[in-house]
Amino acid sequence: MIERKDILSIPYLKKTTFTGSREGLRFRFAVVKQEPEKKEGEKKEILEVTAWEGPYAFDTVLEEQKIKREMDFSEEGIQKGIDWLNGLWEEDPERWRAAKTKW
Repeated sequence: MIERKDILSIPYLKKTTFTGSREGLRFRFAVVKQEPEKKEGEKKEILEVTAWEGPYAFDTVLEEQKIKREMDFSEEGIQKGIDWLNGLWEEDPERWRAAKTKW
């Protein structure tokens, strides 16, 4: 199970991406864009959480093989991303375990 302590801090994520895996389920957390807020001058940061079958790295996997979700860039958004990833794994653990051994 992926837990909050497994994902690095908000200040880290603001600067770079974070990748990890759970038994063949590879994942990436990244701030990908900012959308204008209702208040002038403020921008909302968006967290993109991506999942794909291992053992391959993010840059080598085709876009159509990746599953993506956008969350608010906040502690709550990070936790929602973790919950989503754990849900993917729990829905089909055999898929992810099989991906772990692909070569």
